[in-house]
Amino acid sequence: MSGGVDSSVAAALLLQQGYEVIGLMLRLWSEPGKEDENRCCTPDSLAQARRVAYQLDIPFYAIDAREIFHDMVVNYFLNGYACGLTPNPCLICNRQIRWGFLRQKAHEFGANYMATGHYAQISTDVHNQFILLRSVDKGKDQSYVLYSLNQEQLAFTVLPVGGYAKSQVRKLAKYFNLPVTDRKDSQDLCFLAGDDYRNFLIRNYPQTIKPGEIVSISGDSLGWHSGLAFYTIGQRKGLNIYTNIPLYVLAKDLARNKLIVGPREALGKRQLTASSINWISGAPPANIFQALVKIRYTAEEVLGLVSVQSKDSLSVEFSEPLRDITPGQAVVFYDHDVCLGGGIIQ
Repeated sequence: MSGGVDSSVAAALLLQQGYEVIGLMLRLWSEPGKEDENRCCTPDSLAQARRVAYQLDIPFYAIDAREIFHDMVVNYFLNGYACGLTPNPCLICNRQIRWGFLRQKAHEFGANYMATGHYAQISTDVHNQFILLRSVDKGKDQSYVLYSLNQEQLAFTVLPVGGYAKSQVRKLAKYFNLPVTDRKDSQDLCFLAGDDYRNFLIRNYPQTIKPGEIVSISGDSLGWHSGLAFYTIGQRKGLNIYTNIPLYVLAKDLARNKLIVGPREALGKRQLTASSINWISGAPPANIFQALVKIRYTAEEVLGLVSVQSKDSLSVEFSEPLRDITPGQAVVFYDHDVCLGGGIIQ
């Protein structure tokens, strides 16, 4: 429970369905002095979750996960930028914190299942294997960030709001008379506390911020960047260089600390490679197969040809160049509404 509308309605629905429910909230790491601004576990969020639990008449416990969250998630975020990537820490949080640390705590409470407010659905196929499906509300679907779950984890998971649209969930909150009906959704990374990630990097990993040269594809010097971590593939604004045509970030040369830029037509790529692969069924559909491919949480899926190279690596070919293939982000595969799995773009 986060104190938000989704997890609160999830708890109410489970009670309505006859489950015995225990509310758990993770206290996550915040920068010293910014505890009141952390997106998902501020004192206000904790108070809201307690209010909901009291109203639903269920036990509620706040669990200290600050140390493991910092070690697993915040360090993953910082180290990713240090390596020239654009990491998505929500992926590692789901894998290591929610379906790792929190799942173990749920076991200690004697729970048969762990439920969250994620917008996705779980079902079984003709072989009685668990499958992860998109949410009914395609605009809120979160199956992308759950691609790393396996059969054992899905067997232990319940996603009560995945079969509803967000508007319906808010109506259910009103129906259950929950005090969080109009609470806004959190958007940013929780530990950034509403700040720009660049400022967070300056405060917490200043050694990664090394100014260097901006160069063209042919190696011509065009200006100076303020630190490779401040830029992402496809970025156009904030380069502070003046040319006849708009230029975009094409790549980061970490070894030489150079930012490589070029025209829009040079930006697209028709292939990507990925590692840290997880297949929800336990194995890929085939060594070579077509799938709908999503390269960012907010990206539209496109058709791609997936070639499995090993247990932990694959490549994807696209018929048209994609502009926003970004190392460090997840690539996730779908068969219609079924999430097959994914990996981290290299």
